[in-house]
Amino acid sequence: MKAKVTKEQLYARLANEEDARACKGIDDDACQYVAKNYVVMLLAQILSKFADAMLNPKVTLPWLLQALNVPSTFVAWLVPIRESGSLLPQLAIANYVRALPVRKWVWVYGALVQALCILAMVIVALNLDGRPAGFAIIALLVLFSLARGFNSVAAKDVLGKCIPKNQRGGLSGYAASAAGLATILFGSALWYLQQLGGLYAVTIALACGALMWVIAAIVYAQIAEFKGETSGGSNGLLHALKKLSLLKTDKKFAHFVFTRALLLCSALSAPFYIILASEHNNALSTLALFIALSGLASLISGPFWGKLSDRSAKHVLVLSALFVSFNGLVIFIVAAINPTLLSTAYFIPLMYFFLTIAHQGVRLGRKTYLVDMAQGNQRTDYVAVSNTVIGVCLLAFGSLGFMSQWLSHSELILLYSAMGAGGALSAFALPKV
Repeated sequence: MKAKVTKEQLYARLANEEDARACKGIDDDACQYVAKNYVVMLLAQILSKFADAMLNPKVTLPWLLQALNVPSTFVAWLVPIRESGSLLPQLAIANYVRALPVRKWVWVYGALVQALCILAMVIVALNLDGRPAGFAIIALLVLFSLARGFNSVAAKDVLGKCIPKNQRGGLSGYAASAAGLATILFGSALWYLQQLGGLYAVTIALACGALMWVIAAIVYAQIAEFKGETSGGSNGLLHALKKLSLLKTDKKFAHFVFTRALLLCSALSAPFYIILASEHNNALSTLALFIALSGLASLISGPFWGKLSDRSAKHVLVLSALFVSFNGLVIFIVAAINPTLLSTAYFIPLMYFFLTIAHQGVRLGRKTYLVDMAQGNQRTDYVAVSNTVIGVCLLAFGSLGFMSQWLSHSELILLYSAMGAGGALSAFALPKV
């Protein structure tokens, strides 16, 4: 009979035990519960990543709208609302969160709201169609994204309070790896969903995502979080907007936000890889291949980027940005010199695989850098201001896609690659934290 593995033993296997005992960046009370919090937080993140794989604005929701005969104009709003909707309100959200001495419950309630929104989408799918279904799902997606905004602010703050400074990147890396596994599984299941081609296949996937969020909320509630700073907490959007002054008074933080804006290139260029592939190979199986490869990239690169971020998040940002730029340059050169290579079954999916690896580095590097750069309540302000500004930049840079009327998709990828090169230079100039 095998002995039960304790949280302490599991933590010792996942983290560097010697460094963990240093408890850098957290108080003495939290230091006593690092092993428990590490494992609980990791499990909750894994569950939420699985839920995200089910509610994918690039895959699941477009299928749902198509099955309900919703006009295609609604589909174009899915990704901007999903991403920017959770970022833009975060100034006001952070003002509320920072007034709470214990903030894990914000994440718990946010997870439950997301579960309810997904279940409501299932109800809409079974009772409405056409434009009414489209408006209802878009409205639920707005509420869903707002709940994600609460989760985003609370998660980074709880992470900074409960996990030592030199363990945060590793934890995020393991979670990203688990997300990759979830995406691989979902990509494999996509074959069966395509075969069914009906409404019930999509609603089953959504219902599973809602269940994952409920379980994640129950798990996250087990975190041992002690009361923290509440100074500066205040209600009101006007007070929250004053936090934007950080971009003027805190030069290091402003530099980071500028760098992060340029590094949006990895996320914004990804859809054009898929469009470029569909132009040359329009088989439905290609989409499943892209999903599976992106999951595989996250699975194998998450722990690597996470551990490297604990050593130097700045260098992770530089390396991953250069990777994005080089990848896009290769796509452009091939499209200009040997476009027949784009029609092969492996070339664009392989380049997308490399892009996803680089994107994981961008995500983990900037998350670890931001959490390590701030202390106490300052972390909540940094997260909120950064995410709000990036929400605006996401809409602005995303509008570059309208230039497809004049530029080819490979030229647009090159344009985003130039952004990545600028991001690499800016990240290289960041101070070490």
